[in-house]
Amino acid sequence: MYGEDTGATAATPEELAELAHSSGSEPRGGAEGVTAQPDSQAKEAALAALATVAHEPGAAKPDPIIVADTVVRRFGGLTAVDVAHVEVQRGSITALIGPNGAGKTTFFNLLTGFDNPDEGSWSFNGRSLAGVQAYKVARRGMVRTFQLTKALSRLTVMENMRLGATDQRGESFWRAVIPGMWRRQEAEITDRAEELLARFKLDAKADDFAGSLSGGQRKLLEMARALMVRPEMVMLDEPMAGVNPVLTQSLLGHVKSLRDEGMTVLFVEHDMDMVRDISDWVIVMAQGKVIAEGPPDAIMADERVIDAYLGSHHDSALTEEEEEQMLAEAEAELARQRESS
Repeated sequence: MYGEDTGATAATPEELAELAHSSGSEPRGGAEGVTAQPDSQAKEAALAALATVAHEPGAAKPDPIIVADTVVRRFGGLTAVDVAHVEVQRGSITALIGPNGAGKTTFFNLLTGFDNPDEGSWSFNGRSLAGVQAYKVARRGMVRTFQLTKALSRLTVMENMRLGATDQRGESFWRAVIPGMWRRQEAEITDRAEELLARFKLDAKADDFAGSLSGGQRKLLEMARALMVRPEMVMLDEPMAGVNPVLTQSLLGHVKSLRDEGMTVLFVEHDMDMVRDISDWVIVMAQGKVIAEGPPDAIMADERVIDAYLGSHHDSALTEEEEEQMLAEAEAELARQRESS
């Protein structure tokens, strides 16, 4: 299955690229040196920054960390993404929601360098990401996790964590033969890994193979590994998919803690209770376009969002005239099909 390690000890080039992106390299003002605030303070700061933002698609933010303009991705005759303008507020938790096939994951892939758009421009911290490869996007401080986890199954949990660290001196052929040049750094990397594993309650699994973890534990491992280099922005693609209720609560707490430590979070999710619980702002996509933006409560009551998920007639019976019109249109379509055949 895509996204699961088949058991080979050596990683494929694709796995290494994804692993590099899940770890990043250049700390750019993320958790390093930032004092964690209580959840209420961090959330209040994010809500205050968004208080005057218009509840409309493409609304300008006071301090956007990501800005995307006219980003379009087509697959043959299908336009999967057609985003006119979108901004993500720094220091907030933003949810990206929409029905299946709305283009959410494709948009994620475009922003993070795993796919190339047919047109458009986008930037992170004011620097263009057009044409920038995925591992370089990560080095700038924006990392992501995947809907299907990327743990290397035949490496231990600790080895997966150590691989998340970048700029390791021991990776150089000449330095590798002189242990004194890399042992101290490796000890620091191990300390950081142990700290994160304890935080995510995976420390008891440190010496177990990653392939022995449950689906939820792999999600925790992937999130922990992404934090090895203290990124500035974390992008989570359906972090709760396939996770049991007990671990879901743990993951919710960890997502909130990212904001508390000064990071920005953008996540894709279908669980509306989770979206309402942790997000400061919600962006809604349907048929590749951004159709609504706003705080969770406003979005849940937005007719455009309800129609996108449930259809325009979800809460009312059709009138006799509407039924007759729909029947006539269906009969006309059948007649056209017969004539063409």
